[in-house]
Amino acid sequence: MHLQNLLFLFIILTTTHTTLTESSNKKTNSGPEINITKHLSFLDFSPKNRITNEDMITLLGSAAVSTEKNCIQIPENNLQYSAGRAIYSSPTRLFDPNTRLPASFNTTFSFQFQNPSDTSNSSSSGGLSFIIVPDEFTVGRPGPWLGMMNDACEDEYKVVAIEFDSRMNPEFGDPNDNHVGINLGSIVSETSVNVSDFGIRLNDGSVHRAWIMYDGHSKLLEIYLGPDETVLPSKAVYSGNIDLSPYLNEYMFIGFSGSTGNNHTQFHSICSWNFTSVSRAFLRVPSTESCESKITVENNEDHDQNIHSKTPSSFYVFLAVLVLVLTILINLYFNGKRKAKSDSDEVMVVPKEKQRPGPPNRARKFGLAEISSATRGFGELQILGSDSRSVTYKGSLLNGCNVVIKRFSRQFFSSSASDRRIMCKEVKAIGKIRHPNLVPIRGWCFDREETIVVYDFVPNGSLDKWLFGFGVLPWSRRFKVVKDVAEALSYLHSKDLAHKNVKPSSVFIDISFRAILGDFGFVLSSSESTRFESLVSQKVDVFEFGILVLEVISGRGRKSKPGELDLLDLAWAMHERDEKAKLVDRRMGQVVNPDQAVRVLEVGLMCTLNDNKGRPNMEEVVEYLNLERRVPELPSSRPVSLFPYSSTTGLCSGYSCAPFK
Repeated sequence: MHLQNLLFLFIILTTTHTTLTESSNKKTNSGPEINITKHLSFLDFSPKNRITNEDMITLLGSAAVSTEKNCIQIPENNLQYSAGRAIYSSPTRLFDPNTRLPASFNTTFSFQFQNPSDTSNSSSSGGLSFIIVPDEFTVGRPGPWLGMMNDACEDEYKVVAIEFDSRMNPEFGDPNDNHVGINLGSIVSETSVNVSDFGIRLNDGSVHRAWIMYDGHSKLLEIYLGPDETVLPSKAVYSGNIDLSPYLNEYMFIGFSGSTGNNHTQFHSICSWNFTSVSRAFLRVPSTESCESKITVENNEDHDQNIHSKTPSSFYVFLAVLVLVLTILINLYFNGKRKAKSDSDEVMVVPKEKQRPGPPNRARKFGLAEISSATRGFGELQILGSDSRSVTYKGSLLNGCNVVIKRFSRQFFSSSASDRRIMCKEVKAIGKIRHPNLVPIRGWCFDREETIVVYDFVPNGSLDKWLFGFGVLPWSRRFKVVKDVAEALSYLHSKDLAHKNVKPSSVFIDISFRAILGDFGFVLSSSESTRFESLVSQKVDVFEFGILVLEVISGRGRKSKPGELDLLDLAWAMHERDEKAKLVDRRMGQVVNPDQAVRVLEVGLMCTLNDNKGRPNMEEVVEYLNLERRVPELPSSRPVSLFPYSSTTGLCSGYSCAPFK
């Protein structure tokens, strides 16, 4: 028989043997089921435990530690219409994706509602919730939302909350102003209980203790409530079957949220907290290639017995395989020569279709067919956004990697063929560089008059969604974003390149909340000197970075509403009145470092100075932010000519500064 046919037969026999072996050992290769237990305990939040607590508890919004009470307090001061969160900093496994079972957990905590001295009991209100949320940086809305959620993420934000509410909001279905509610993915409670029936008044000023117990196997939820320093009450305020699995990711964050309303305020204090969870998982048994030979079988008799018990079924499978092999042999005998010729031709053709492999992290050229397949034929459902010059799609490559594909309009290059050539050159130049704070260019497609750029996909979206839509970003996150973008621009400028499109929608957030600068503007102008063009564009990058800093600190967009000052005008006006601190986003509450925020704001204003009047380069900006260099004093009043480039240069028209667009 032909050698190739013998090889084919050998592969079949080998594959069959492997399949039988894996099938017979399937049960032994599945690891044992184990319980993963997590326990945390905070007896109090006193100053002596402050270092430990600060490492383990993340305070957001108006939440703070009260050294007087040794408790976490929401809000920190007598603030109206404010919200805050206290979140355990590490995620907790609360759902097993294999068995689709939620974890079992129990938690107990002592809490106190207190009314300010200048308000009466009837006019005070607010609420506190024990929450299970998917992240540790979102702050929900104040008022009746209790800091649990906000309207921007209500439809997609997984949350489980047990609320202790001292205000009645009929629009949310509250039974009265003294109730416990169970919230599942919604601000409207799934079930509410009037705790007055149990002799409890939440806002009477006393310290209460809550016990929340959940059995993931039976889906039983129990809530107990009573005075502090007592044993578990004999009767639960709520007991019922609730499936939490639709509202859980595998890993979630646990903690507390609270809020106050308009013209109403109340102090909510968490004085102690214990939590224990138990989730099920399976251990993975090491493979035979690694260390199976080192594993000692303690019961050889049972092992041999299992092998003998599987012999009959394996024998029948072997007979079936033998019949299959004989059939294949007969087929190969009658069609051997034709099959050999066909296989020989195939071997000659396949290598010609394969591309030469390149370095895994280097940008490469894509074919138009591959791009079309990744975007499902540039389907409408794949569109992420569009503007006057391009349409952006989400795509998936054949290897499973998610990418962002930006397809430029053909009409955009119709005026000058040199524009397209210059852009192609710059795309390839930027595709060669790699930096932790720059979105990698995975490749490009310049085919059949198509101009397409392929980026890595960043799952957490762009900064503008976090600043203006997903709740309130804490100051620590905002400061990190500013430094990350500054590092990215400094590195880009050091390579004689420029970004030319610095704005919140071009800054993306990865899963570790690192800011990554992407969506490059590229060169779209027939400039005679590319080096001169890049130099001028770098100065515009610095200007745009200054505006970005103002947006991050203030939580406002750069464009103004009718009758209001633009953000840059407002910032300079605040500086002239020495009131820059008023520009800091008040939604961040009391956790902001005011001196640090003002210093960063001054760096942002410095970036908007005229180039010959003190505008720094990005290397200097990084040194300012890292405290490696003293920040120079700003002029006492706004410069006469703030914008150094006229609209005729194509670089800056107003402070929107859209270069080469």
